[in-house]
Amino acid sequence: MCLAIPAKVLEVKGEHAKVDFGGGIVREVNVSLVDVKVGEYVIVHAGFAIQVLDEKSAEESLQLWKEILEMETEKNMVKKV
Repeated sequence: MCLAIPAKVLEVKGEHAKVDFGGGIVREVNVSLVDVKVGEYVIVHAGFAIQVLDEKSAEESLQLWKEILEMETEKNMVKKV
């Protein structure tokens, strides 16, 4: 299964950018496929920013990811009990 995850662009250096996936997860990704600026949101797949998102869509996607991760955490905690 392939996942494409939204992230906020923190810094751009040539074809690479530092992005924030939320929750303290910051990574460097390749942005050669998109025209992006600091403060914008991108969809990241396999280390590449593949699409620029508007802020509203990005926030909605990030909220959904947060909810999914919370459900998985709860599910895993129940299994351990």
